[in-house]
Amino acid sequence: MAPCSSSTGIVFVLLLLQFTSSFHTAKSIHSNSTTLHHSHLEPNVRLHQAYVALQAWKRVIYSDPSNVTSNWVGPSVCEYKGLYCAPSTDDPDIQVVAGIDLNHADIAGFLPDEFGLLSDLALLHLNSNRFCGILPPTFANLTLLYELDLSNNRFVGPFPSVVLCLPSLKYLDLRYNEFEGPLPSELFAMKLDAIFVNNNRLTSVIPSNISGSTASVIVFANNNLGGCLPPSIAKLADTLEELLLINTNLSGCLTPEVGFLYKLKVLDVSFNKLVGPIPYSIAGLTQLEQLDVAHNMMSGVIPAGICALPNLKNFTYSYNFFCDEEGSCQNLTSRGVVYDDRRNCLPEHKLQRSEKDCEAAYAHPIECFDYECGGTGTGNATSPSPLPSVHS
Repeated sequence: MAPCSSSTGIVFVLLLLQFTSSFHTAKSIHSNSTTLHHSHLEPNVRLHQAYVALQAWKRVIYSDPSNVTSNWVGPSVCEYKGLYCAPSTDDPDIQVVAGIDLNHADIAGFLPDEFGLLSDLALLHLNSNRFCGILPPTFANLTLLYELDLSNNRFVGPFPSVVLCLPSLKYLDLRYNEFEGPLPSELFAMKLDAIFVNNNRLTSVIPSNISGSTASVIVFANNNLGGCLPPSIAKLADTLEELLLINTNLSGCLTPEVGFLYKLKVLDVSFNKLVGPIPYSIAGLTQLEQLDVAHNMMSGVIPAGICALPNLKNFTYSYNFFCDEEGSCQNLTSRGVVYDDRRNCLPEHKLQRSEKDCEAAYAHPIECFDYECGGTGTGNATSPSPLPSVHS
């Protein structure tokens, strides 16, 4: 079922019917209790709608050790702790609930269907709590939501495709949850500034048809994605500044197209199963400050062009099978570059691999042409021959 399907609308209509009944009751009581300045005392429909949603949410909060929600009582929702009201975007004379910030509150509970009634929200920060379950489909009604931070909770289920329905979203942070399954390719068509989905249970490969993303930061680390980094990553060149793919089970050769990401400042592909050389195209990334390819099975020569990058501050290539360094790579310290070259096959360097391991590695040269993402070959992205343990 599509994440923005009509079933979401049906649920929301039912909630609105309940809300309308509640609101008319409140309005009737209000009309009977006042006769003066009626126009100035007209109930605020949007705040009452928020009140209904927040009371439903409070009923499914099962632990609040700091009593953050203890004052969530009565219709004056703008006084609730953790909530922020502001003038509506379509009528500055109307106050609405525009933001919720419950970061680090250690609250346990879940998000009810009524959450969709908070349709004026622009900011939702629930970092570092114990919220669980899935995101309700009514989340699709938060069309003004600009920042969504659900990191460090206990949300589960497939990637929450309902976030793909949020047209105003710019910042998405789903780190440290239990989301699983594939990453939808539609994620990369959204006009997001930042995508954080690290430390979940996401599987399958990075979508091969990446395009349209405007993100400056993408962090997929510590998921079991597998496969290789697709050449289409080059389509993110106009915006991407940080790409972190640590411990994502990447394999094959690192695609040369990564060298098209001319704004890149941080590239970290450490703790994977990458093979072959460091693409020389990376020598064109003049903005690059941090490069980490450690704990892979890469081999060949460290290119001088990479070591000479003008903004390079940290270069980590330990725990691979590199056999030589060109030119300036042999004197990175003089340029103020922090580096780590341990456990390679570099002659006359300390703390290198054994001669036996290095001979075994170079007995079977890596041809990136044979890898699906390493060139135009049709082979898979698995190593054609066993190598000594990358962590040894």
